[in-house]
This record gives sequence, structure tokens and C-alpha cells, in this order.
Amino acid sequence: MPRKNAVVLSVSLLLCLASLAPAASAAKKPDHWVGTWATSPVAANNPGAKFGAPGTDGTTLREIVHLSLGGPSVRVIFTNEFGLDPLTIGAAQVALSSGASGITAGSPTPLTFGGQSSIIIPPGALIVSDPAPLKVAPFSNLAVSFFLPDQPVSQLTLHSFADQTNYLAPGNVISAATLDAPTEFFSWDFLKGIDVTADDKSASIVTFGDSITDGAHSTRDANARWPDILAQRLHDNKKTANLGILNEGIGGNRVLHDKAGTNALARFDRDVLAQAGVKYLVILEGINDIGNAQNPVHPKDVVSAQEIIVGLAQLTTRAHTHGIKVIGATLTPYVGAGYASPAGEAMRQAVNQWIRTTKDLDGVIDFDKATQDPANPAVFATVNDSGDHLHPGDAGYKTMANSIDLSLFTK
Repeated sequence: MPRKNAVVLSVSLLLCLASLAPAASAAKKPDHWVGTWATSPVAANNPGAKFGAPGTDGTTLREIVHLSLGGPSVRVIFTNEFGLDPLTIGAAQVALSSGASGITAGSPTPLTFGGQSSIIIPPGALIVSDPAPLKVAPFSNLAVSFFLPDQPVSQLTLHSFADQTNYLAPGNVISAATLDAPTEFFSWDFLKGIDVTADDKSASIVTFGDSITDGAHSTRDANARWPDILAQRLHDNKKTANLGILNEGIGGNRVLHDKAGTNALARFDRDVLAQAGVKYLVILEGINDIGNAQNPVHPKDVVSAQEIIVGLAQLTTRAHTHGIKVIGATLTPYVGAGYASPAGEAMRQAVNQWIRTTKDLDGVIDFDKATQDPANPAVFATVNDSGDHLHPGDAGYKTMANSIDLSLFTK
């Protein structure tokens, strides 16, 4: 082969290889952040207008959360979204929980914020920590410890029903292997979410609702809420093992009116759209709107079934705008509950009929059918009832989770 032709061939080959290199490197997308645990904050008055153990320079909170997805690194979201004063976090770390207030040796990892060990969160704001190199497995219990110097806190930002034992101790003891005689509390204060790094196929599912999603009447510290059990089922199924669960339920919450937390329409951006890596949304909400509107003793905030349906459709539209697939869950039986009435039951049936038949949703979970007594569909089956005829117990939450068709999360 003449030398000139060989040079031309060599150059052409190099150009061809160079053009293929970007395509090869683009075949695998980089890891991204995905939510593995979350909760919905609400406002709570703080009569003392301070946060801190009396006679100390501040307080350490150690809060325990149960992850859904694992990953090689984590980041933590702290919140002062309902605060009226700046909130100073003096120091923070994350570690694997060893049970109660204990942490696993070798796992404590400091948290930083823009490279600094402390940060001030303005009123109405949240902050996201820097990535922390702590490898976590699916269903790890994570202990988030943070020190709050003695400071004015006239209104707390917290999730009031954690169904989880957390711990408080005086002073800066975030690095203690076990807290010494800590005070127990059962809310998640100033803690909003945990994200992990995961591959490009991983995503999260937001479960959005009221006390039935929040896990009311489930066993404390057992992670027996229906979203927890769903997370385990997803993990055990090869086609859905890359999906995490973010529980954004608030006890007493409504679609259209503020009561326990801001209404669903108002909190939607904060609790759904702002979460990391959301691909699917499950909505189970409306029974509190119905129960209050048709309360046989003290009706208030009267709404119609159609107004609730429009509210649910609005949530669906807003999620679709952001490319999130929406799965509607039918409202569970409530006849026998304190605020039940025949008029309210008619509203529940109308809302459920819309959920089952509308073309707006991307799928349906029929929790009503799964939990009802076949002989009397307006009430829970005895095995599913916690005893108040409104909330399931542990067995009822398991029934709900096991009724879900996992193929909804493969489309």
C-alpha cells in the first residue's frame, strides 16, 4: 500500500474511533440523586420560644429513619420551612443505627454544608447537606444526629407523627456512641428527607395522603405502614427493585382545606415535585374532606364530591406537567368512624367511582375493595380494622400493600 494511502486510512480510522467514543461513554448515564426516605413537615407552636435543654448550651437530636433504597453516598435535607426565626445547626452527622439511641461503630460520618460544619437556615427555607460518603443498604435504619445551639425557635417545623422513637440529649453529643439517658420523642423535628446516589434506572415513588398513608395505628418502630411494606415488595421484585418510597402522608390532611398541615393542593410542590428522582405518585386522600363536610354532629368546611374530584384532578395535572405518572387509590371504608354519615358514604362512593373510571390517571389501586368486608362493603373487614373503623391496623396495612399490582410501576 502506498504510504500516502496508509496515512489517509490511519487518520480515517482515528476519526472514526473518536466519533464512537462519546457514544460509548454516553451509553451509561452517571449516577443521580434519588429520594430514599422523606416526610412532610408541618408547623407547631413552641410556647417557650426556645429550643434547648434548660441550663445547657443547646441540644442534640438523634432521629431514626428507615431507608428504602441503598447507595454509596447520602445527603440529608433539613427544614425550617415553617420557622419564624433563623435556625442554626451547629454540627451534624449521619450513622447507621445500632438500635435505640446507639450508632454502629465505624459508620459515623460528619455532614457539611458547602464545606462548613454548621449552617444557618433562614425562616421558610430548607438546606441540603453536601454528599456524605456513607454506604447504606436497602432498609437500613439511619441515625441523623444534629446539634442545635440554644436559640429562639418560636415555631417548630416538624412531622408530628413519626411512629418512631427518637432521642434528645443536652449539649453537643452528636458523636456519642449511645446517648446518656436521653429524652424520647415521637416526631421528626427539622428533618425532611434522605437522598442516595443511584444509577440512572433508579427512581422514587411518592405516596401522598393522610393518616392512612402516615401509618396511624400501626406499631411504633416496626415500619408497618403500607408504604413500608410496599417498599419491601418492590425490592423483592426484580423489575421494581430500583424504586424507593417517599411517605408524604400527614394525619388529618385534606385535599381542599387546611387543618392538619396545609391542604394537599398547597403542599404539593413542596412534598411531591421538589423530591429527588420522582417517577411515580400514589394519591390516597379525600376521606377527611368528606368526614368533616358531612360530620353528623359538627359539619364544617362543606365541600361536594365534585369539588374533591376536581382537586384530585388538579394534583394529577400538575404531576403530569413534570413527567410523573399518577396512580389513584380508592378511599377505604369508613362507616362506623366518628364522622361517618350516609351522605358522606355517598360522597366516598362518588369519588371512588371517578378514580376507577377516569382517563386522567395512569393507574388505579383499589384499596377500598382490598380492605372491605365482602358481606358489608361499606366497612372494613374485621382483620383489617384497627378498631376505630377509619384506620387499618398492622394487618390492614399489610393487606393494602399486598393488594398492589407491582406492574403499575414498570410502565
